[in-house]
Amino acid sequence: MPRKRRTMNQINVVPYIDVMLVLLVIFMVTAPMTNPGVVDLPSVGQALKQTAAPNVVTIAKDGTLKLNSESITRDELLFKIKKLAKEDKKDHANSVLVAGDEKTPYGKVIEVMDMLKQNKVEKVGLLLKSQK
Repeated sequence: MPRKRRTMNQINVVPYIDVMLVLLVIFMVTAPMTNPGVVDLPSVGQALKQTAAPNVVTIAKDGTLKLNSESITRDELLFKIKKLAKEDKKDHANSVLVAGDEKTPYGKVIEVMDMLKQNKVEKVGLLLKSQK
């Protein structure tokens, strides 16, 4: 007399747990290898020579700002630049270079440059890496 097979109404989740653990290990190993703080600068044909180090405003892909590697908000940016210019009376003190990531929307870079120019920052330029 043959036995009747009952249909199984439960899902076996053990293989799914194994797959999730393998994915977790892969992400844990590869996460430290990525560096989200690196800004990818656009390149130009010739490197420009600077006599002194100006203040550098870095604009990341997500629009966050850094002044000389220090995270800063838009409101604090002008205050800090004017403070640095007062402390250092040299020629390069009131000059600012804007380093925008290649993926940063062009409008965000122009907004920062315009804000600096409107607030009497004498020299505003773009920071580029040389193409080799």
